[in-house]
Amino acid sequence: MKNISELMIDLAYSALIYNNKEIAEEVIYLEEKIDETYYRIQEEAVEQAIKDGNSSKALITIRLATSIEAISDSAVQIAEVVLRDIEPHPIIKESIKESDITITLAKVSENSVLANKTLGELNLASETGMWVIAIKRGKKWVFGPTENTKIMANDILIAKGPIEGVKHFRDLCSGKSREI
Repeated sequence: MKNISELMIDLAYSALIYNNKEIAEEVIYLEEKIDETYYRIQEEAVEQAIKDGNSSKALITIRLATSIEAISDSAVQIAEVVLRDIEPHPIIKESIKESDITITLAKVSENSVLANKTLGELNLASETGMWVIAIKRGKKWVFGPTENTKIMANDILIAKGPIEGVKHFRDLCSGKSREI
């Protein structure tokens, strides 16, 4: 739940930055999954507390799940700005521009050095500072890709990292740069 809620915040900001309704809709979808998990965790925690006769663990688990669910709800609120075609407040726009961390989208070309390699093979985060947080492959999304996730030609990568790493990352995706 924690990892998904963090990803949701990143995706919500991506949707806001790029005014991308498709990404915003994915945030809504993930929030529904978080809600399902949240209710299941509450039930399991109470059942375990009754079984063990110890409510302390259940309370901690429920409080943690409640906090994570609140984070996912906040991501939805950000995404809804895009879905409702609301113009973000100028202060929000400015704070996003001034952030040390940015989010970028880039399509992987067929002649990119990234194509047909796993994230672990590439060491992108170490070499460019950019962390791939999601991949759009056709109509499917890969959220929270791991070191074993293979990048394919025509994938759209969503990555976050320092502004200084964006150009190199995009050049690698487009095939303009072959040196990681």
